[in-house]
Amino acid sequence: MPVPSGQVILKVTGNIDHPNVGDELWLDRAMLSSLEGRTLVTDTPWHRKANVFKGPLLRSVLNAAGIESEYVVIHALNGFAAEIPVTDIDHYDVILAMTSNGEPMAIRDFGPLFVLYPFDEYPELNNNEAIRFRSVWQVDSIEVPVP
Repeated sequence: MPVPSGQVILKVTGNIDHPNVGDELWLDRAMLSSLEGRTLVTDTPWHRKANVFKGPLLRSVLNAAGIESEYVVIHALNGFAAEIPVTDIDHYDVILAMTSNGEPMAIRDFGPLFVLYPFDEYPELNNNEAIRFRSVWQVDSIEVPVP
């Protein structure tokens, strides 16, 4: 990927094969939008009703970075971090939601990026504390551990 021309909203660090700035992959909104994504209409444990979320598949972001790992660590703006197994990312078509109901997600509303599982498509995701923990909002970086 080229160097971003817009404001960087995500950095992928660690054990990656396709950096674009030093040894990291920096992505702006347009770059993320160019990756394979999906629209997801779902209820979440944090919203009062189903919303229409859109963003790149998390596996598309990881593929763009060229990772080989069993898990990644998602970091939020407030310092929170959660490990997500790559098997989750592949099996559930997890997205990095960039918009909610057609609007860019503001920091105060889970943005700029929100790790979102398709809760309505898989009943086993509901009331699952591990999945809730992995559903990080205000995402700013993804760390790929070095083996």
